[in-house]
Amino acid sequence: MDTKDSKKVKMDQIDLRILTDLQDDGRMTNVELARRAGISAPPCLRRVRALEDDGFIHGYHAEVDANLLGFKEMFFALVGLSSQAQTVLQAFEEQVAKWPEVRECHMIRGGGDFLLKIVARDKDQRDELTMQLTSADNVIKVTTLETIRTSRDLPGVPVGS
Repeated sequence: MDTKDSKKVKMDQIDLRILTDLQDDGRMTNVELARRAGISAPPCLRRVRALEDDGFIHGYHAEVDANLLGFKEMFFALVGLSSQAQTVLQAFEEQVAKWPEVRECHMIRGGGDFLLKIVARDKDQRDELTMQLTSADNVIKVTTLETIRTSRDLPGVPVGS
């Protein structure tokens, strides 16, 4: 069945408000969410469930402090592969999906094949991860970009903009 035909949500301002509020605070109670949206709690919960079922909401996550957990280094890696054959691209994605330090993996256009966001506990682990990446199958080029500081790191998208 085509998922487009099974969508329950006909996006309106209330749904956009619900998405905005949940994106800002996923732990908000349904009662508070309903109050902010200007509806009662039962229809609010039905709307949230429909947004989840239709894939607008993928999950709820805590934002943890990487530094407090010992991850002092964050860097990005531009990765070039030997081929853009689908089997090579997919094999690379599957390989880095097994590395917990790789927090994001994006196939990109221009400048390389993939952009990875990677965290490390220290410079030694950063260097070790870089070496592991450069020696991975079909990797021909890796350019690392070390972060000095992060001044903006917003989750999600600008809902309703």
